[in-house]
Amino acid sequence: MSNIIEAINIEVTSRHDLEQRLEAAEAALQEAARRTRAHGILITRQEAGRYTARLSDQVPYGLTRELHS
Repeated sequence: MSNIIEAINIEVTSRHDLEQRLEAAEAALQEAARRTRAHGILITRQEAGRYTARLSDQVPYGLTRELHS
């Protein structure tokens, strides 16, 4: 996946910021996923205020899943 965004780290302090940043990350990753049509998007909550949004071959193309670790 050269020249394709594969992961975006998100750190926030408010719910409003979280929603905006997650929407922006998902939009950017959707664009990257369209190029390969082989990956979905996985959003993982690392801890309060810390998330990672990434392309994942464990998620079918066209879908977004959330994981709380």
